[in-house]
Amino acid sequence: MNKQIGDVILNVQNISLSFGGVKALSDISFDVREHEIRAIIGPNGAGKSSMLNCINGVYTPQQGRITFRGQTFSHMDSHQVAVMGVARTFQNLALFKGMSVLDNIMTGRNLRMKSNLFLQALRLGTAEREEMAHRKRVEEIIDFLEIQPYRKTPVGQLPYGLQKRVDLGRALALEPQVLLLDEPMAGMNVEEKQDMCRFILDV
Repeated sequence: MNKQIGDVILNVQNISLSFGGVKALSDISFDVREHEIRAIIGPNGAGKSSMLNCINGVYTPQQGRITFRGQTFSHMDSHQVAVMGVARTFQNLALFKGMSVLDNIMTGRNLRMKSNLFLQALRLGTAEREEMAHRKRVEEIIDFLEIQPYRKTPVGQLPYGLQKRVDLGRALALEPQVLLLDEPMAGMNVEEKQDMCRFILDV
């Protein structure tokens, strides 16, 4: 059963962004409600990725503001955005190609780890128990995305469509309140697109 569309959680107001003399975004406004799927469409170079980069703090717009769960910002900070619960996938995959599927998705859990880096490195006491809990959550994501046979495979050895699933898995590992998907189906064949649609709708 579909969850009912809720209150506005993300509100983008009058965002304008320029690079030198080139206008990437001009007075863009929209909002996103809880449990709602929104799409930004347009040709290559229209500013879709630039808009997502403003929301997750990669770019600072010259005008406008963004309100997330009642807090208003003229500039979002990337780390702060992630801590607040906004996760992002990328048009050009930004995965660790030499690391396994499991380890790539584990990197999405970093913000949720409470033990310090020293204890994590030594895997002592609470750090070991915490890592086991995070690995359990990552295994659930791997099962959800139907990539169980590849959990130990270096991501760089996977076909492009499966790498896209790993990218989605890493974003889901953050347990986000808002999930920004940049061209989630670009470069995929029909079957891969159908699978990705199913995963996005199930999320």
